[in-house]
Amino acid sequence: MEKIDSLDKKILGILSKNARIPFKEVAAVCGVSRAAIHQRVQHLIEGNVITGSGFYINPKSLGYTTCTYVGITLERGNMYKSVVERLEHIPEIVECHFTTGPYTMLVKLYAQDNEQLMDLLNNQMQGIPGVVATETLISLEQSIKRDIPVPQTE
Repeated sequence: MEKIDSLDKKILGILSKNARIPFKEVAAVCGVSRAAIHQRVQHLIEGNVITGSGFYINPKSLGYTTCTYVGITLERGNMYKSVVERLEHIPEIVECHFTTGPYTMLVKLYAQDNEQLMDLLNNQMQGIPGVVATETLISLEQSIKRDIPVPQTE
């Protein structure tokens, strides 16, 4: 991706607050044509600056009442990719990170209840070759959820 200029940052700032805003309105705020906004956004998507857009679904509305972070310790760090391939088949896992610190990996998952959580841990995740230990942290409340701020240069 080429360098992001001040117009790109302005567009990103607007879209990060409301991804559904019409390009016509973005163009009016930025003082350029709708075609220019469309072209810029397409360029930002192709450059992997914008990595997605869509609707967020409240997990509780689907019966997933427990948000959990699981620290996973692997037998060897180089087993990460093969473990990720297995974790991808568990739909309740929504994030997976290769980390430094006490865990090799950190995953975020949603469970409908403690019984399902226990099944996910004991029968699915801990059965993956290379997983030697897991530590579970249950989220009691999510207090902040936001995108990274877009620095504006004027």
